[in-house]
Amino acid sequence: MLLSLALIFIVGMLLGGVCNHLRLPALLGMLISGMILGPYAMDLLDGNLLAISADIRKIALIIILTRVGFNLDVGDLKRIGLPAVLMCFVPACAEITAMILIAPRLFDITIIDAAIMGSVVAAVSPAVIVPKMLNLIDLEYGKDKGIPQMIMAGASVDDVFVIVLFSSFLTLGEGGEVNYASFLHIPISIILGIAVGAVVGYVLHVFFMKKHMRDSAKVILVLGISMLLTVQEDFITGIVGFSGLIAIMSMGLMMQLKKPDLAKRLSAKYNKLWVCAEILLFTLVGATVDLSYALKFGAVAAVLILAVLVFRMLAVYFCLWKTNFNSKEKVFCMIGYCPKATVQAAIGSIPLAMGLACGELVLTVAVLSILITAPIGAFAIDLTHKKLLKQG
Repeated sequence: MLLSLALIFIVGMLLGGVCNHLRLPALLGMLISGMILGPYAMDLLDGNLLAISADIRKIALIIILTRVGFNLDVGDLKRIGLPAVLMCFVPACAEITAMILIAPRLFDITIIDAAIMGSVVAAVSPAVIVPKMLNLIDLEYGKDKGIPQMIMAGASVDDVFVIVLFSSFLTLGEGGEVNYASFLHIPISIILGIAVGAVVGYVLHVFFMKKHMRDSAKVILVLGISMLLTVQEDFITGIVGFSGLIAIMSMGLMMQLKKPDLAKRLSAKYNKLWVCAEILLFTLVGATVDLSYALKFGAVAAVLILAVLVFRMLAVYFCLWKTNFNSKEKVFCMIGYCPKATVQAAIGSIPLAMGLACGELVLTVAVLSILITAPIGAFAIDLTHKKLLKQG
């Protein structure tokens, strides 16, 4: 396993650096390094490491969402108002609807199969979007109007919403009946996650005020508690759901509201953790990509992904219709709300493992959505933010 980790860090950094030199997103190099090292190419990664790769990717998400909490400005979201709420679910619904309308015409699949595929593809990736938005906040591009903050918050809630829909469509795909009361899982998961995270963040704030600790020790404690919050998702089931990732974001936000200078210092520590976590995350995501699936359906699946992406972008524009954003800022939001990666890598293979007829196609489209939207979306954000957003 040590050899595998060494290869991940060395090859991931090298190819990421090459992409940076070519003015491409570093994450593209990390994805490619995972594909090269992974089981579908050179097969140089230890099977034990791949077996726990989902947990490692989850730790990387925990790090990035804690940074969101430390940097999110609630005041900006309040000023945006309803459009910020709509961004959490309307674009995903538009993308799933587009998949249901288009996919059965291109492939020999049912509407339920198309809905399953749409729910896999519809989730955006906080792991891609959040670092880019945090960078824009640091550089103060769009910060005055809360644009990066809105995109970060929307991307985090979007995932919870889409995963619940995915579970419901899977039940229908197996011939079962969906309990519509289970859709209460979505708001309850979000509300309970916010509430629990806020309480934990407040308790941590009080503890840190009374107990002197080095910032490094505080980071370790916060990271450990974040992992515990994530684990609770597995124990709280049924209608009373719980989103550990939203709880983590809420915890960081509460600490920021109570002690901004502490949140700023801890955020700087988390920035250093992210240097390592980013390489692990995207290299391991790349290792899940089986290019043979992508080559099997090729151009038609790529056209499908781009077509439903257009529906998502139009839905983003609709959500921002009544805001004070100018046309350039709306276009940037449409671009910034496109990258996919982590959710697709996590759930894309589930229909195939369950033996559903659409499983192979769903996995192919999930893989292609990562390869197309993650690097292109990240590159587009880097390329356009100076032209489309005002610097504060």
